[in-house]
Amino acid sequence: MTRSALSAPRLAVGRARTVVVKVGSSSLTTSAGGLDPARLDTLVDAVAGRVAAGSQVVLVSSGAIAAGLSPLGLPKRPRDLATQQAAASVGQQLLAHRYASSFARYRLTVGQVLLTSDDVVRRAHYRNAQRTFGKLLAFGVVPVVNENDTVATAEIKFGDNDRLAALVAHLVGAQALILLSDVDALYDGDPRLPGSSPVFEVPDASVLAGVGIAASSSDVGTGGMASKLTSALTATGAGIPVLLASAADAGAALATSPPDDDTCGPTVGTAFAPATRRTSARLFWLRHAATSSGSIGLDHGAVTAVLGRRKSLLPAGITHFFGDFESGDVVDLLAPTGEIVARGFVGHDAGELPGIIGRSLPELPEQLRHPVVHADDLVAVPTANGLGSVGTGSRVESASEQRSGGSQHVHS
Repeated sequence: MTRSALSAPRLAVGRARTVVVKVGSSSLTTSAGGLDPARLDTLVDAVAGRVAAGSQVVLVSSGAIAAGLSPLGLPKRPRDLATQQAAASVGQQLLAHRYASSFARYRLTVGQVLLTSDDVVRRAHYRNAQRTFGKLLAFGVVPVVNENDTVATAEIKFGDNDRLAALVAHLVGAQALILLSDVDALYDGDPRLPGSSPVFEVPDASVLAGVGIAASSSDVGTGGMASKLTSALTATGAGIPVLLASAADAGAALATSPPDDDTCGPTVGTAFAPATRRTSARLFWLRHAATSSGSIGLDHGAVTAVLGRRKSLLPAGITHFFGDFESGDVVDLLAPTGEIVARGFVGHDAGELPGIIGRSLPELPEQLRHPVVHADDLVAVPTANGLGSVGTGSRVESASEQRSGGSQHVHS
């Protein structure tokens, strides 16, 4: 009986030279919340097998907070930040030790890499992290990445490392991202209810329009299916194919595809095809990693010009702005509904905007006669099924607005 050829995304995952594998807390813990050595060893078996086949693997692993629950006598994941960080402080060393012991069975060395949002938001930190990963992989080390929950604040809410995994995949130049979860695939409805069917192939984001997203986070993790889809769309937008599968199927998910055999490779889970047009590193960073210094409100005409016709944002199309940004800072561009529709490097200081909002360029002094955000310096923020690549597609309050107490400048 002849076996069918696998889809192009599955073959790409199976043939990837550098792979980022992400596993969540719920896939590494017992029902009581502590680390499950057998589940962790099963994951390591699969990763070691892929390394033996010639791939470089970066493992993004949650579980530090979960690992710290039992030693601290906590029955479930705490809700307050201080206790989460205390659990992470205790659990991170336990998690790292367990990984080191498990990989040692295969004579593999692991390197612990703890990241905060600054390490992917600030360009200098980003480049330094890039060099560190490069050296670790060159030495044959398996980097084990986690958020630095002990000192982190907002990043604990990243989505159980899902977003971090996509950013790391881009950072290391990975050819594939594998998201291992407690569900075996993406479903078109709640997988716990009858009538829901698995979605095995996602050729583009439009397929997700009719997909209902069910919560899948546990008491020991923070990630659900929504965060995994956002992670997948982030990676595919950068040209990286993604496989979403159950951690119980880690061996099959990390299966390799020989160059001369299109029937072998990862047959489990949901495969996401990469975008045909790969985002440049600069615009990828702008869309997914950079921290906004403020926001600018657009009227309907400006939204159409910026998104539909890829035009620069001019003062005439601005209705209001938040924040105390400077020229060159990153700002969010908002539709009249308050939804983030784009991000860009602003070309004016915030102090210059009150005098130019709503005016055409010929009306302005020569030194101010340039776009507020040039077309080459902005990137759209797409949404699929309500999932934004930055945020969630809802009305936002910018970081600068929070710092300044919500100071708003409106053109009347």
